[in-house]
Amino acid sequence: SAVLFDFDYTLADSSRGVIECINFALGELGIPPAVPQKIRHTIGLSLTDTFLRLVGKQYAEQSGEFVRLFIQRADEVMADMTVLYGEVDAVLKQIRAHHISTGIVSTKFRYRIENIMRRENLLHHFDVIVGGEDVSNHKPDPEGLLKAVSLLKCNPEKTIYIGDNTTDAETARRAGIDFAAVLGGVTRRQEFEKFDVLGILENLSGLAGFLSWNWIKYLKRAKIVC
Repeated sequence: SAVLFDFDYTLADSSRGVIECINFALGELGIPPAVPQKIRHTIGLSLTDTFLRLVGKQYAEQSGEFVRLFIQRADEVMADMTVLYGEVDAVLKQIRAHHISTGIVSTKFRYRIENIMRRENLLHHFDVIVGGEDVSNHKPDPEGLLKAVSLLKCNPEKTIYIGDNTTDAETARRAGIDFAAVLGGVTRRQEFEKFDVLGILENLSGLAGFLSWNWIKYLKRAKIVC
């Protein structure tokens, strides 16, 4: 009844903007810049967790200022440096044609996601967006996913979360929601093996067919069709 998406590396690539904002904030704090590839592996974490992952716990007292500086720079450049994946529009139209609710659950701020989706004329495709400012606990805590399900008034057992990394998979597991991985980021296929995933997609273009096939399997298990 509902398909929920992560944002970064699932619907869009904002890595250029993230790298720019992180290294801007680090520079303002007098900390050497981080290697871009290392930054890419933090995308999807909270800003505080990202900062500590990149520079170590010895800088923990500066995490609040890092977050402030990141947001300051992101408000200036992030939207312009974010590129939506080309297949997103068509996939959303296919899903919505089947009257399935859709939403986004991300650590990225909701207002930033809304601005990007409004720019792409896709905001109307989403029934709910839960961003980093809407929760007290970030992924892999399931608060955001459960909030989206509650707002949609949908059944968690008939909801699927689509994400690009193992944090997304763990979030879905804790929420009791099915998960499918999309290989749009830096997480490798084999890293999802320890999770009970419905499937692993190279990109979102095959999502509609994937959902249809899993719906048929669900109906067969429920003995609604044979």
